[in-house]
Amino acid sequence: MSKFTVNGKAQDFNGDPETPLLWYLRDIAGMTGTKFGCGQALCGACTVHLDGTATRSCQVQVGSIDGKSVITIEGLSADGNHPVQKAWRDLNVAQCGYCQTGQIMQAASLLKDTPKPTDQQILDAMSGNICRCGTYPRIRAAIKRASGAA
Repeated sequence: MSKFTVNGKAQDFNGDPETPLLWYLRDIAGMTGTKFGCGQALCGACTVHLDGTATRSCQVQVGSIDGKSVITIEGLSADGNHPVQKAWRDLNVAQCGYCQTGQIMQAASLLKDTPKPTDQQILDAMSGNICRCGTYPRIRAAIKRASGAA
């Protein structure tokens, strides 16, 4: 059995320990904000915070997170007003929106570790998150706004 927390709530999982965290979150916990993109940790759509670090949930087995803390987009801010979420709305970053929860979670992790990132630090941190609509300039602008640099 795996015991961990999701968005501050204790979870017990008696299923297959090889179940990807992404499927636990979506299919068992009913948190559909975390998206399936590629299943190979190449696109970033499934990004969550695992013990405070941006992590691709499609590649993490539930059996490996015993005692750890998971934060999803639903738990980033109780009222949806995390600085990154506010900047995303203010700048109308999303186009189709499918990748945006992963983008937001990656950006929030970046700003936690690097509160005033340079353009290069933003590019480096966000390079593993794909946006098929090409909203990269708006993503970068929103990260700058959330950091207070814009």
